[in-house]
This record gives sequence, structure tokens and C-alpha cells, in this order.
Amino acid sequence: MSDAYAAPIVPLLRATPASSALVVATIRAGEPSVVCRGSAVDADSRFELGSVTKTFTALLLADAVARGEARLDDPLITYLPPTARPRWSSNVTLLHLATHTSGLPRLPRGSLRTALPAWYSNPYAGYDEKRLFALLDRARPHARPGTRVCYSNLGVGLLGHALARAAGQPYPDLLVARLGVPLGLTMTTCDPNGPQVTGYLHGRPRPPWRMPGLPAAGALRSTGTDLTRYLAAHLAPADVQPATLAEALVRVRQPRLIPPHSDDRLCLVWNLRPRTGHDLIFHGGATRGFSAFVGFSPQAGVGLAALVNTAAGPRAPFVQVAYECLRDLAATAMAD
Repeated sequence: MSDAYAAPIVPLLRATPASSALVVATIRAGEPSVVCRGSAVDADSRFELGSVTKTFTALLLADAVARGEARLDDPLITYLPPTARPRWSSNVTLLHLATHTSGLPRLPRGSLRTALPAWYSNPYAGYDEKRLFALLDRARPHARPGTRVCYSNLGVGLLGHALARAAGQPYPDLLVARLGVPLGLTMTTCDPNGPQVTGYLHGRPRPPWRMPGLPAAGALRSTGTDLTRYLAAHLAPADVQPATLAEALVRVRQPRLIPPHSDDRLCLVWNLRPRTGHDLIFHGGATRGFSAFVGFSPQAGVGLAALVNTAAGPRAPFVQVAYECLRDLAATAMAD
């Protein structure tokens, strides 16, 4: 990476403790670069992605639409088990779930009861699929679907279950088959038992993150190498096979709505921020031991992924700094 393109990522190096394992992966004009800091950390070290997982779920949705397996306006109730079809689910569509406009709460009812004993380590490990569907009738929307933007882990988690039922295979397997294999993401999985970097919260090691009931909302792990491939696919969809996935990569970044009192747009999960002459498309994530950011600019031809093994907090604005690095990287490319 040239000095002009290395300079924008320097703030990320300064924004994280020297003891942290940090990976910053960039791509420009199709050329990937991965910068690593920390002992025993390299481009193939696995980090937890947290809510960056949701962008993969959105791509699975767009792929299902391209395959003819689902439509954006399909009601959620169509894809729920026969024993778990609350009346409200007939008014919530897959598009509502992918744009956080379902009106559903951030977390499912009953999740806090299982989460509180392990709040600082693994709060959702005890909330499985059986419990999710048993309590689904009580998770009523707080607003009429389509009228408000309300970030919901529950909503995107249910979207993952819907896509799994449409395809006839579990979400983790579906993700590997439809995204991992064609895009060459050899280390990107939901498996909490595989090798990965140790995460830290307040200087204390955290156990591997588990979300058995809502894997589509935050259970993925990935690497710097894999994320450069993921970004490359978003920057050059025409180079991707199969054709349905290439089509999905275009659909997933199309703006769907403008939130009130904001200049940003919501795509399928992704946030889009217009800049002069180009757009920035991005999403952040965190678990109890990790922080992550992934973003790209189609017009500037650049992408950036940043991974660190410490949880974000008000005094450690990792995701915001990563966004600013993407912004500066894109501005540099547009000025060339």
C-alpha cells in the first residue's frame, strides 16, 4: 500500500490499545492489503464480527430473491414453523426485517432473563431456537410495520430463520454454501468452537460468543483475508459467479428508504451515506470481546474492514474511527 493510502488507516492504529490484536484489511482497484498488529495474529486469524453478520444475512436474502425462493414483500408468517406463527407476523415482511422497520423490539422477550447472569461474558448463549419460537407470540411489534426505523437483532435473527426454511438447510450451512464457497470465504463461519483470537472486555478474556437462537444477527467469525474477498465481491459484482449472487450483490446496496431527520439511506441492512461524487456503504458490530467494521465505496473502488479483539465502549469509538478511515480512503481515491 502506498503512503497516500496507508495514511488513512493510521488513526485506527492509534485508537486501539497497543496490546490489542488488530487487523485492518483494505482493497483498492482490486488490490487487497492486510495490516496486522499483535503477537500471533495474521491475515487468517479469526475475529468475531457481531452485527457485521447482518450484512451477510442481507446478501443471503438478496440471493434468495434472485433465485426465486423468496420475495421482499413475502410475509414473515410464511416462513415460520406451524407451531410458531403469531398473528402479527402476517403484517411483517422480509423487507421490513432487512430494513429494521418491522417494529419488533431490539431483543426478543425473555432473552434478558437468560442473559443477565452472563451479561458481561456470553449473554445469549442460553437463548436457543426452541426458546425463541416458544416466546415469539409475546414479541409484538411496538409500531406498525413500515412506519419507524428501530434497530432489531430479533428482526434480522428471524430473517435468518426465514431464509433457512426457504432453502431447507440451517442458517450456518446456508451461509457457507451460498456465500462462503463461491466467494472463497474459507474461514468465515458461525462455529464458536474453531480457532479464533481471544477477545477482551475491560482487560479480561471473554469466552467465544454464542447466539444459538439468533445466529443471523451476530454469530459470524471471519478474517482479514476473507473480508477483502467479501469487499471485492461488493465492489465488482460482475466478476462473481453464480449469476444469482452477482445480482444479489447489486440489489443489496440499493437504497430502500431514508430515515427521518437523516441524510443517510438504508439499504438491505447496510447503511449508505452519500458523499460528494460517491457513496459510503458500511456497518459495524461488536460482541463482548470484539469490535468490527466493514465498509466500501463503489464509485471510489475502495473497501475497508477493521477487526480488534476488544469490546467497543464510549471511550473506545473503534467503529467511528474505522468509518472515518473509510471516508478518508475513499476521498483519497476520488482525488486521484
